[in-house]
Amino acid sequence: MSTPGTIERSDEAQVKPRISPSPPGLPGKERKPRWWIWLLVIAVLAFAVYRIRKGKVAPQAANSTAAGSVPGRNYGAVPVVAVQATKGSIGVYFTGLGAVTPIYTVTVQSQIAGYLMEVFYKEGQAVHKGDPLVEIDPRPYQVMLENAQAGLLRDQANLDNAKVDLQRYQTLVPLHAVPEQQLATQEALVKSDEGIVAADQAQIDTAKLDLVYCHITAPITGRVGLRLVDPGNYVTPAQSTGLVVITQIQPITVIFTLPEDQLPALMERLRVGAHLRVDAYDREMTKRVAQGWLETIDNQIDPTTGTVKLRANFDNRDGALFPNQFVNCKLLVEEKQGVTLIPTAAVQRNSQQTYVFLVKPDSTVTVKAITTGTAEGDESEVTSGLAPGDEVVMTGVDRLQEGTKVRFQKTKQK
Repeated sequence: MSTPGTIERSDEAQVKPRISPSPPGLPGKERKPRWWIWLLVIAVLAFAVYRIRKGKVAPQAANSTAAGSVPGRNYGAVPVVAVQATKGSIGVYFTGLGAVTPIYTVTVQSQIAGYLMEVFYKEGQAVHKGDPLVEIDPRPYQVMLENAQAGLLRDQANLDNAKVDLQRYQTLVPLHAVPEQQLATQEALVKSDEGIVAADQAQIDTAKLDLVYCHITAPITGRVGLRLVDPGNYVTPAQSTGLVVITQIQPITVIFTLPEDQLPALMERLRVGAHLRVDAYDREMTKRVAQGWLETIDNQIDPTTGTVKLRANFDNRDGALFPNQFVNCKLLVEEKQGVTLIPTAAVQRNSQQTYVFLVKPDSTVTVKAITTGTAEGDESEVTSGLAPGDEVVMTGVDRLQEGTKVRFQKTKQK
């Protein structure tokens, strides 16, 4: 049986709470819980769970690929379109803006005055040299011709009579039957009559020529334009509008310009006797309209624009080129043979280099620096960095980087 003193000590121990010693420097204050430590522990555990689950999924995908399962093939690969670099030829072109210019453009004028009687052509018709175009009233000039012919007959008779008298005087002068002065006067009269006869003949020729001018024919082969004068009008040689305009269509030329810094390379090709081809394209530079050949280069550079004019000839048998039409001209200066070619769409550029995404045998891509040369249309020449047969990515490059796995579809280069 316990003593009362013992009971008192036991009760005292139950009533008084245990007080933990205070941390150094903070006497009498309770320590706060460090909650951020628990957040760190939770984040580490979550990352460990993620890595474990990922490790379980990857072997399954690998086993599916190894077993030949189609849905698991190239899991996660980027779909792209690839093309092989080829060996071929590419042209070096100089491009300039030009205008179709006819070789000959003639405004037909009347060389005599008179009423326009008849028109033999139709507007827009193709005519040949010598074809009749219009006719001017020939009757006044026919009368002039007859008058000149009549004057010639009269004056020719006077000349013949003067020649007979001259022969008679030439016989009598040695016999002193007539004075020598009379012989000299007769000789002068014969010469005067000969001049009159020659003038009459000239009037006849003029009247005949005027009759020819009444029938106006085409001076060149070409296409006639719109009628400028209607029948019944009085026309004169001083008429400013003319009667009709004829433009030569076949062949036809294009005058185009090139920058002066391209002139040395062009002159070097011409000095060796090169026959340079010129292609004419439409305004959008998408369709080739005609093909011709360089004819000549102008003899001076325009100092205001720094360009030089060139003329190219085109057969234009299909009439694709029309006078004063604007076209884009591409002058083939050189054709490079046996070079490495890739589509221009496969060439990538940044501030440091020009490169392509090269497809490796393991279906991954690598960034390959290249050097490009001539670019023409959809093709570009690669002077270094690639060889024929290398496969490069043409479309889908926006999702690629070094080592990216790709699932590519091959396409043939045009």
